[in-house]
Amino acid sequence: MKEKFGAKKTSLKELPKISDRVSFIYVEHAKINRVDSAITVADSRGIVRIPAAMIGVLLLGPGTDISHRAVELIGDTGTSMVWVGERGVRQYAHGRSLAHSTRFLEKQAKLVSNSRSRLKVARKMYQMRFPNEDVSALTMQQLRGREGARIRKVYSLQAKKYKIPWTKREYNPENFEDGTPVNQALSAANVALYGLVHSVIVALGASPGLGFVHTGHDLSFVYDVADLYKAETTIPIAFEIAANSAPEDDIGKLTRLRVRDSFVDGKLMARIVKDIQYLLDIEKSEELLVDILALWDDKERLVKHGVNYEENF
Repeated sequence: MKEKFGAKKTSLKELPKISDRVSFIYVEHAKINRVDSAITVADSRGIVRIPAAMIGVLLLGPGTDISHRAVELIGDTGTSMVWVGERGVRQYAHGRSLAHSTRFLEKQAKLVSNSRSRLKVARKMYQMRFPNEDVSALTMQQLRGREGARIRKVYSLQAKKYKIPWTKREYNPENFEDGTPVNQALSAANVALYGLVHSVIVALGASPGLGFVHTGHDLSFVYDVADLYKAETTIPIAFEIAANSAPEDDIGKLTRLRVRDSFVDGKLMARIVKDIQYLLDIEKSEELLVDILALWDDKERLVKHGVNYEENF
């Protein structure tokens, strides 16, 4: 019999529950390999060894090299991989989802395929924006009108705060440079937010294209979810960047970096996971709990919580 090398393939019953996992680990400018049942993350400072079965989602940032053996192990343990920009400001590609079942996708498809349930989810999205109002009886036209007024007010308040002339949100998707500085900043900030939302959606096994408010686009659900956070994240950042930038500055880059830095603590990512499960009516027993965001890059060390890591520096 041919001798077998390495650790045996992990069976499903041996895997930790999703709720027990380290939820997301972000890696950039490093090499990822495999030693037995652990992946190793190495850069010029040394090596960190992480048990693969304890990783829920591995976010691969710029400058990351990963070996075939590491991917083999990650696939065996059911870990999700997403190739992203810095701190998740872009979503380039993804492997398998975190879930071993299709329950998220099935629930989403069922809800979006029925006009009543679709309207119910859309109302839940708008209710999250208007926590002090009852929108349960409003039509989609009324909801969109209410949301339009809310966003116009947010734009107006930010323009007044930063003393920026403002008329309306106006941009040309085919010509970024054609927009005013604040409109350029808004476009760049929103694209960065879409990247993070997209990564979370595919990691959960949901479809980025099955939207409840938006429709007809492969990122419809991404736009739905991202709209929940623009008023408190991308819009204030965009107006701040526009107010403090010089004519020669690269507005797009400055905005992207600023949004990237706002993602660092992982709070928004955890909130997105929680909100998607609320919108899709995922039962408590099946929820993915996101308590930890572990980061490992060339700027800071791995944050550990309840897991033993072997470090060689």
